[in-house]
Amino acid sequence: MSTLAPPSERLWWKEPIEKVEILWIAIALSWGIVMFIMMPYWHVVGKQNLSNEAYKTTPEAFQKKAQAMVDKYTVRTEGERQFPVVRPPAGSDIYMVARLWDWWPIFELENGKSYRLHLSSMDWQHGFSLQPANINLQVLPGYEMVVTITPNKAGEYSVVCNEYCGIGHHKMVGKIYVKE
Repeated sequence: MSTLAPPSERLWWKEPIEKVEILWIAIALSWGIVMFIMMPYWHVVGKQNLSNEAYKTTPEAFQKKAQAMVDKYTVRTEGERQFPVVRPPAGSDIYMVARLWDWWPIFELENGKSYRLHLSSMDWQHGFSLQPANINLQVLPGYEMVVTITPNKAGEYSVVCNEYCGIGHHKMVGKIYVKE
């Protein structure tokens, strides 16, 4: 017998369990059951998770839809790169493109009105994080994520990429304006 090998006549599942171990197993199991029950509760009652849809698409097809919306609803341009500021009508489908290292276009939305926000990436995986509202979604190339949003407070919101996407990741910040 080696000093590195356990004794052959001793089986681990036949060893007695200490009372402290049983207590910790019971606590972990109870906590797991509580969290399992709370997940649907938070989703339905707490409205903490957005219900979203996902569709297969291509970067080219999504870019065409986004460009058509920008061409139709642009009200001005902003910034040194002249990003379009788009003011779509309430209840419409709006398209935001993620690409190295931009969120395009900038939206100007109405407070209290609902919009169907479509998100897709042209190149890499990005993370859509709307701050300070704390809405987080994964944005993948080849998929169109759709979520219904209803702004409830006027102001300027930042769209931040929260998935590392390369050397310009720290500059990937977009804007959404909410007007009264």
